[in-house]
Amino acid sequence: MKVLRNVAISYTLIMLFFLSIYFYLNIQFAFQQRDLLYYNDLLHKVQDELTAGESAAMLEKKYDCRIILSKDIHDPELAEQYRNSAFVLDLAQNGEYIGKVCWLDDFNRYDTAQRGFFGMAVMIWALALIGGYLLLFNLYRYFVKPLQEMKSFSEEVAKGNLDMALPVHRHNLFGSFIEAFDIMRERLVEARNAQIESEKARKEMVTALSHDIKTPVSVIKATCEVLEVKMMTELAKDSAADEKTKEEHAAATKDALEKIANITQKADTISLLVNNMMHANLEEIEKLEVKSVEENSLIIKDYLSALKQYGNIIMDNDIPGCLVYMDRLRMEQTIDNVVGNSYKYAGTDIHVSFDVFAVETALDGQKGGEKAEFLRIRIKDSGPGVDEDDLPLISEKYYRGNNAENLPGSGLGFYLVKYYMEKMGGGVEYYNDNGFTVELLLRKV
Repeated sequence: MKVLRNVAISYTLIMLFFLSIYFYLNIQFAFQQRDLLYYNDLLHKVQDELTAGESAAMLEKKYDCRIILSKDIHDPELAEQYRNSAFVLDLAQNGEYIGKVCWLDDFNRYDTAQRGFFGMAVMIWALALIGGYLLLFNLYRYFVKPLQEMKSFSEEVAKGNLDMALPVHRHNLFGSFIEAFDIMRERLVEARNAQIESEKARKEMVTALSHDIKTPVSVIKATCEVLEVKMMTELAKDSAADEKTKEEHAAATKDALEKIANITQKADTISLLVNNMMHANLEEIEKLEVKSVEENSLIIKDYLSALKQYGNIIMDNDIPGCLVYMDRLRMEQTIDNVVGNSYKYAGTDIHVSFDVFAVETALDGQKGGEKAEFLRIRIKDSGPGVDEDDLPLISEKYYRGNNAENLPGSGLGFYLVKYYMEKMGGGVEYYNDNGFTVELLLRKV
């Protein structure tokens, strides 16, 4: 409304300006009545000088008049003077009427007024033209231009270009409307970015789940191969069955049953992982779900015992029995990843030890806070360790060290280890110590 008010005020000022010019012209060119005394005095002078012998031509130039020495009232020259609104007086000499004296003062004033009015009309036309252009400029600036900008903006949005900002001008009649449009654009940009991030997170999650699926599948394959060789060997021995052979056969059968149990366990793990992946694709969740609940720490020993296919796993001490915050599935994946990496990159015996330690937690940056206890699972191999340049980066997503060039992998294993442990309220530490050592920290209840 402020813009409309400014336009109305501008238009009113222009019209008042034109009105003032009109009044000025009306005063400037007002016609005055003739001064009869003045013209009578001129008449007597003309008559006296004409009697004195002065020529009519000289008197016409001297007194700016026209002398008609004719007594005919229908004289054509006299009629012309009357048509031009001349002031006509009788001319006499020695008391005898001899003609007429004419002054064209009105005609001269009309001619001057006509030229003056024409000049003023041209000036008024020019001013009106300029005023009209100023009015059109304001209309374009405050009405047409904002509408054109909104039209261009809507076309760009329709094309998917949400980076084009809509300019908001001061004193714009559509200022609030344009600002609302620009806010809508910003919200669309945020929604698009959120969608991109969500899609990226979903893809990363599917990739991570696929990585975790490959590990138990390889375990199943290796276990099946071992089981096949053992059973073939035992079948060959059945032909010469004696007491000793029967005992060996019973032991082999027991071992086969253990392998089968291992296969069953890994198959269950695969089933859970596949369910996670299907759930992610259906509902498009953005993160891998980690449910940390109170669990008995002794189940970790079972996870380690099920990884015999990775070589000789030596437990240096017994695991302390306690309750810890843990997600069973994610913990199994974590231990599988750590032990599997040691087997793949070191190929040595793997030593596992356990201990409990306390950490003082600061409250609001002050010392003397509460103490939190953690169960530490130390997994150590005797390999060459990790290159010092690679060590700070191995927990980054998709990062693979220099020693992984010829080995299969996707660079997600240790990233997932760190992610799972932190989501369970614990943590992970790793370093080189005559081999590579990984410490998994689970918070005690």
